[in-house]
Amino acid sequence: MASARYQDALEALSSLITKRTRFVNSNQSQRFRLLFHYLKVLELEDAVSQMKIIHVAGTKGKGSTCTFSECILRNYGLRTGLFTSPHLIDVRERFRLNGIEISQEKFVEYFWFCFHKLKEKTSNESPMPTYFCFLVLLAFKIFATEQVDVVILEVGLGGRFDATNVIQKPVVCGITSLGYDHMEILGHTLAEIAAEKAGIFKSGVPAFTVPQPNEAMRVLNEKASQLEVNLQVVEPLDTSHKLGLQGEHQYLNAGLAVALCTTFLQEIGIEDKNGLNKTNGLPEKFISGLSNAYLMGRAMIVPDTELPEEIVFYLDGAHSPESMEACATWFSKQIKQNQERNKKISEQILLFNCMSVRDPSLLLPRLRSKCIDQGVGFKKAVFVPNVSVYNQVGSWSIVEPRVDSMTWQFSLQRVWERLARGEAKSKGKEEEKSFVLPSLPIAVDWLRENARRSKQVRFQVLVTGSLHLVGDLLRLIKK
Repeated sequence: MASARYQDALEALSSLITKRTRFVNSNQSQRFRLLFHYLKVLELEDAVSQMKIIHVAGTKGKGSTCTFSECILRNYGLRTGLFTSPHLIDVRERFRLNGIEISQEKFVEYFWFCFHKLKEKTSNESPMPTYFCFLVLLAFKIFATEQVDVVILEVGLGGRFDATNVIQKPVVCGITSLGYDHMEILGHTLAEIAAEKAGIFKSGVPAFTVPQPNEAMRVLNEKASQLEVNLQVVEPLDTSHKLGLQGEHQYLNAGLAVALCTTFLQEIGIEDKNGLNKTNGLPEKFISGLSNAYLMGRAMIVPDTELPEEIVFYLDGAHSPESMEACATWFSKQIKQNQERNKKISEQILLFNCMSVRDPSLLLPRLRSKCIDQGVGFKKAVFVPNVSVYNQVGSWSIVEPRVDSMTWQFSLQRVWERLARGEAKSKGKEEEKSFVLPSLPIAVDWLRENARRSKQVRFQVLVTGSLHLVGDLLRLIKK
């Protein structure tokens, strides 16, 4: 149970959430410049300049790449500090020391130190930092005081004006797969998006990326050239290696993590180039780190706490078109493997939600067609509201508007039903059913009622479209 002091800290933190943070980018530059003032107020300038940092931007796979990197470097005896976003259940998930989320006691201590110091220095020209900016500053305070050997820093949004980009000289930078996401801020073309992500490049600092679409790669190369950055493209890790994170796409993220860690270890003098020679295969510490990585909310399989034999949840916070395809591939593979092992009749159900800034006509067709291509179809689809009432302080630096009329959920349903009708008509199949339910708890109750009535059927429920939804579901079923 959270202490009263911790709850007070969460309330103070929630006061920094602004409703329009994502939608207004005209003052991004001005807000970014304020970060240097905040670091000065917190007396963190020197500490941050001396930190040994791996900085990672990208559209998909940032959190996975950072998690792989942290696990590898921890195996070398380094004291690690990992900052990622968003969180699923509790804001402390964002701050990990040696792989473990920060304790409530330490969080409270560091939180109030930062909050009070910044509050004392507020003015019209220098207001309190916004939610995500504050969390980044808090991460620096935590990692500086805890004297970590390496900081693995995941960009929150974009790169150029992201709060994490206040750092001046990381050891190495990485850019994961690029795609279309947050276009209201980052731009509507891959070139514009790539330019924002490349904003984390620093003069003379080595950088790595994965194979990218030509339009994006051209911009990354241009930006790297301007700053004399040695940008290298990394191929996916060989699939013979066992990974702790599930899904074929993780081999791309693992390959990037290996390159980042290899360079980091060489730059700080722990391993020379011969010790990490690829022709000799990966060192044992790399292999162990990759196989032990764990990231909540990505490719998770969780049996229901009440009806574990009847309902199994497949959780993945995919929320871009490309990650939807990766999610569908992973889910389909799991279903097929399960069918081979389990003789019980199974029924696949989609439990879906996405934020209203997303385009469901880009997400749902990718998910559906990829599953169908691999022989997996959904018997039912359920759409639930976008409002998170369970998270310990919102996962994002905005508050999603409350849509009591359920308008958004019905629009999701219409997109799905259009796809289902087209499929049924072209293949002469029976059309599957879809539902809009007013809340997630009601949806879970509905699933359980159906499962109790159909004991001979196992419900395999894919929960996707939003990390909010995944976090809320985990919190709900673990109560």
